[in-house]
Amino acid sequence: MDRLYEIMFIVNPTVSEEEVDKLITQFETTVTSTHGEVQKVDKMGKRRLAYRVGKFSEGFYVLFTVKSGGETIKEFERRLRVTDAVIKYLTVRVDEDLKRLEKMKAKRAARAARKPKPAPKVEEAAAPETAPETPPQTPPEGAPPNAG
Repeated sequence: MDRLYEIMFIVNPTVSEEEVDKLITQFETTVTSTHGEVQKVDKMGKRRLAYRVGKFSEGFYVLFTVKSGGETIKEFERRLRVTDAVIKYLTVRVDEDLKRLEKMKAKRAARAARKPKPAPKVEEAAAPETAPETPPQTPPEGAPPNAG
């Protein structure tokens, strides 16, 4: 059963870029020879490490995205361990995370489709309405004036 993995490894910073390319080619052939598929290779370049690893404070980062079975990953990790230029590596299985994200997106879409959309609000005029002005009433002729 093929699963999706991300494998990041850090190469010794004193290694030349050509040698890093050779390492990447070797690891790609390792994956393809064990019936895996390299989906993406990302050379992230030389970066500072979060903490010292051995005597190194920086390294050359490489990220592989691989679709394969467990045996391919075991062989890949074995080769990472025995390669002197690699100072650190980490393998993460990401297919379950992607499934979880897809499931959450589907739930959100279903919830949004189920929820009624609110009616658009009608904007009222900025100034409050005032009653039309009426002329003052005058008492009819002969009526006593208001004593108020």
